[in-house]
Amino acid sequence: MNKYAVAFTGPSGSGKTTLVEKLSIELIKIKQVAIIKNDPKDKAIFDVEGKDSYKFSQTGAEVVVTSPTRTTYFSQREKTLDEVVSMLSNFDILLVEGLKTLPLPRIAIFRNKIDESYFSCSEAIAVDNSINLSDYDIPKNIDILDLNNTQMIIEWIEKNSKEI
Repeated sequence: MNKYAVAFTGPSGSGKTTLVEKLSIELIKIKQVAIIKNDPKDKAIFDVEGKDSYKFSQTGAEVVVTSPTRTTYFSQREKTLDEVVSMLSNFDILLVEGLKTLPLPRIAIFRNKIDESYFSCSEAIAVDNSINLSDYDIPKNIDILDLNNTQMIIEWIEKNSKEI
């Protein structure tokens, strides 16, 4: 079975979790979906209502929450992407929130303002109408996606995700 992955990054509060949740709800209808969420501040509490991990687990996907000191999936240590992928059994598409150093195709999420420092690690940006694109010098190799158009983003993922 071929497995593919794509990553999402962006400033805190930009809508990464909301987008990954929406994408998972749609993708799970036709694919086996897994999600990895990076927790760089080591503050995740798994499966507490209202928390990101709870929202992700409610989509029906397998969920792993990673942090510098633990990985929540029957483990108490940080794992590499390869280790986490080997723990997940059946999935077609892996959605990774965070971990911007991983060599995966990446969509950067922005609302209100684009942080141009993300351009160097992103193949696409997803923005809403709060951003005036003409205010920015977006490199030609970066695709521009409508943050509120889930189907457009799914099509980009299907075309650009990396086989792992």
